[in-house]
Amino acid sequence: MTFAWYDIIGTLGTAVIIITYVLLQVGRVRSEQLVYSLLNAAGATMILVSLYFNFNFPAFVVEFFWLLISLFGIGRYLSRKHDR
Repeated sequence: MTFAWYDIIGTLGTAVIIITYVLLQVGRVRSEQLVYSLLNAAGATMILVSLYFNFNFPAFVVEFFWLLISLFGIGRYLSRKHDR
């Protein structure tokens, strides 16, 4: 099995999302923190890059919404910071 550059990017994106979830579960990061949404958005984006080259519709749908929800979280965080 050979890995193309986009497979490596997608694998790294998966690792980012998994590590972010572990950090949430062990209390090292909170879901209200900006870093949580940024890491999730970065991981989803990396996976979407790999899906552009090796498309899988169900995976695309999950990652698209993962990114969309993460962007919502970023916007919500920035909105709260702006209101203070």
